[in-house]
Amino acid sequence: MKKNVLFFVAFCLAAFQSLWASSSQAQSYPTQPIELIITLAPGDGLDVTGRAIADQLSKILKTPVVPMNKPAGGGTMGVDYVVKGKKDGYTILYVNSSLIYTYALNPEITPYNPFQDLEPLCLAGSVPLLIAVQSESPWKSFKELMDYMKKNPEKVRGSSSGIGSIGHFCYEVIRMETGASIAMIPYKGAMPGFTALLGGHVEVAIPSLSVISAHLASGKVRALLTSKKIPGHPEIPTLTELGYKRDMPSVWNAAFLPTGVAGSVKNILDTSFEKAVKTSDVVNTMQKIGYVQDYKAGEEFKKSMIEEYAIVKELSKTIGPMAK
Repeated sequence: MKKNVLFFVAFCLAAFQSLWASSSQAQSYPTQPIELIITLAPGDGLDVTGRAIADQLSKILKTPVVPMNKPAGGGTMGVDYVVKGKKDGYTILYVNSSLIYTYALNPEITPYNPFQDLEPLCLAGSVPLLIAVQSESPWKSFKELMDYMKKNPEKVRGSSSGIGSIGHFCYEVIRMETGASIAMIPYKGAMPGFTALLGGHVEVAIPSLSVISAHLASGKVRALLTSKKIPGHPEIPTLTELGYKRDMPSVWNAAFLPTGVAGSVKNILDTSFEKAVKTSDVVNTMQKIGYVQDYKAGEEFKKSMIEEYAIVKELSKTIGPMAK
């Protein structure tokens, strides 16, 4: 009986100490500068939005939030740096959707598991991708393009940012939803792929709004489809608006903590990121470079990330060998 009492007292004391430590950490956090690890190079959209968010976080948390670019290895170096770092809330990851695409295509050589090693803080914003054609093309709508592609398999050439890129997966989603396939031509980036469209080397490109906005405004190109509704362009439909089951993927930007950070610290960062992302400064920065500010809290975003990964994993069975 005495042993049971002593065990119960020890258990309660340990629980109290743990709760006190967590509470104490939350009350004192943050006490030093925070690193925001950005997995792409300076000047990229991920970098521009990350720096805008870091600036607002510094004001909200009343401590410096320092952006640090770690673009090596296609961003895997930055992710690995965060995953293997201290779990104290002073190192935060800001990464795009390549996080799950890299893992889906090459899990055996990716040095982390994004679903086990990271906890999402939030989805900050997305970059809608467009199906674009020259204005002189005969296709005035996505339906017209699909009808032609079904009657002329593989005759329409479409550029992408490379095999295994998000643009490549957009074409695969279109094939899966419509039954129409495109002869994909890989280029080293979205801009070269769009230049190929302007030069008549391909009939379709899959750029972001920021890449084609000037040409769209001048009437040189026509956008037939978007992966996500774009404020100011309600005329461009999504796949689901046209009656299909799923939309093309967009490029998303999101913030993560390494798994193991105290819940009290994560709660502070959850609240702070929501405030930062929704500030007018961050929203305006995103809009200027063709982003859609579509904040999602960590748990909600995690569900959509898991769903997207499942689709990517399924489609990677087709393109995986080429992507490795």
